[in-house]
Amino acid sequence: MDSMHAMSAMRSMGRRDPSVTQRELAPGTWRRVFAFARPYRRDLAIFLAIIVLDALISVVTPVLAGRVVNQITGHGAVHVVVDIALVIAGLAIFDAGLSFAQRWYSARIGEGLIYDMRTAVFDHVQRMPLAFFTRTQTGALVSRLNNDVLGAQQAFTSTLSGLVSNVIGLVLTAAVMFSLSWPITALSLVMLPLFVIPARRIGTRLQAITRESYQLNASMNATMTERFNVSGALLVKLFGRLADEDDSFRRRAARVRDIGVLSAMYGRAFFVALSLVAALAQALVYGLGGYLALRGHLNAGQVVTLALLLTRLYGPLTALSNARVDVMSALVSFDRVFEILDLPPMIDDAPDAVDLPTDARSIEFRDVRFSYPTAAEVSLASLEDVAKLDTAPSQEVLHGVSFRAEPGQLIALVGPSGAGKTTISQLVPRIYDVSSGQVLIGDHDVRSVTQSSLRARIGVVSQEAHMFHDTIRANLVYARPDATDDELWAAVDDAQIGQLIRSLPDGLDTVVGDRGYRLSGGEKQRLAIARLLLKAPEIVILDEATAHLDSESEAAVQDALARALAGRTSLVIAHRLSTILDADRILVLDAGRVVGFGPHAELLARDGLYAELYRTQFERQAAGTVG
Repeated sequence: MDSMHAMSAMRSMGRRDPSVTQRELAPGTWRRVFAFARPYRRDLAIFLAIIVLDALISVVTPVLAGRVVNQITGHGAVHVVVDIALVIAGLAIFDAGLSFAQRWYSARIGEGLIYDMRTAVFDHVQRMPLAFFTRTQTGALVSRLNNDVLGAQQAFTSTLSGLVSNVIGLVLTAAVMFSLSWPITALSLVMLPLFVIPARRIGTRLQAITRESYQLNASMNATMTERFNVSGALLVKLFGRLADEDDSFRRRAARVRDIGVLSAMYGRAFFVALSLVAALAQALVYGLGGYLALRGHLNAGQVVTLALLLTRLYGPLTALSNARVDVMSALVSFDRVFEILDLPPMIDDAPDAVDLPTDARSIEFRDVRFSYPTAAEVSLASLEDVAKLDTAPSQEVLHGVSFRAEPGQLIALVGPSGAGKTTISQLVPRIYDVSSGQVLIGDHDVRSVTQSSLRARIGVVSQEAHMFHDTIRANLVYARPDATDDELWAAVDDAQIGQLIRSLPDGLDTVVGDRGYRLSGGEKQRLAIARLLLKAPEIVILDEATAHLDSESEAAVQDALARALAGRTSLVIAHRLSTILDADRILVLDAGRVVGFGPHAELLARDGLYAELYRTQFERQAAGTVG
């Protein structure tokens, strides 16, 4: 029995879930699959031609071996035997070359498809709105980039090649066998159910334990991802759950170990059953074939040819019995990739979008109303691990907000939690689009300009300063890739973090750790401010940017920001007294509405919400400063 065919058949039965055949594919999936493969059509044609040639050689060789036997038993000429042997040897060498060529084209097509699909999905996901990432499970999204892309790639390199090879090989093998002896061939095929029926039961059980193994591995991966980052590890230690976590992980790992042993035994049973049926069939060929040869109905060479061809008959038959599941599994992987690509980005450039002029520095909100997008608008149920997405309309969070910041003005946003301060700061760089009304930069609606030019003019320091797991230098030049070392040092000095960086052994090349956890909250904020200073944008948005700074470094950073923000339009979500006192105007928000807009003294005199906030929050800071 051909072991390669046997193992292929076992993998087909064990790893493919027949339930995929019940999944309804989106219309046009086949057309889109071929569209992805179109750049590789020449390579695919050569690849398939090689597979056909390989299948032909696998049938020709046993026929030639039979002729050698006939020459020997018939006392034929020596040179004929040698010539046939040389042809067999030549075919073997040629087939070895074909094997290398087949692997080359398989890798070329497969890796090319992986590259095309991964880059397409990655580019598309990057253009999705922030709401998409707030709802999506990161693991599910990464799975689309890895597992489903690999599954789709196998449609061409494994499923297609296996299908063509098995069909061609089976047709040729069966044709030659029937031409030599139809009774023997028919009896050999009758024996196939002796293997297929038990194999189906083994395959069903193998599918169940393989699926359980995948789920357990996914669960362990999720556990490791959550526990092996700084926040997760800290939580486990603080609550003293190390032993519990270890016990839980051990139980799942032990089950995976047991499944591995069981899977190996099922695999061996599958292989042994297929080999046993093939051996019994060969015994039938030799017994019945020998009887027919002695009766003069066959010659010895034909018996040997039938026996050799029989080894190439059962493997393809078994694999083809599960071909529909193989094809559907590959198509489902394509469909899951297309599902991501078909989700339209909510924020996109208008067809007639223009670059924002460099002198556009004013900010204006005109009767802006905003509701966060629903799950159905920005996400997929399969990425949220829910049966159906929530389609209920979201509540409006901004109600007719209007204000204007003139070029160079500093506007402080003040209000209780949930008032809409962060939402306003996200509408300016077009992280979200307004539901109605307009956001204008320099009298240009942000929806009418290109996103790249808009965000090039705006610098943001968010509430949680994110740092990549990379060096300080890499995190800084993310804002300006062409920055020189002198410019980097100037930025970190202005942000009052240069002295700390110089004290580190690796200086700017110090790795900050996962999400910047090697730095304190204040240090991360100052590094984020340095990144902002390096970008030197025309408009600056500070979302609670100084909330994590101690009083000593705050004064230094405030001085640096005052110099950096001079002549720039700024929106600052204020939590510090110094911020509101330095502001040209203060925008007071409550429940998504503007309830005050003006200078500090004027708003304080009105004795409204701002005066209340000042007395409860900021006056204590003033008293602490005086004390």
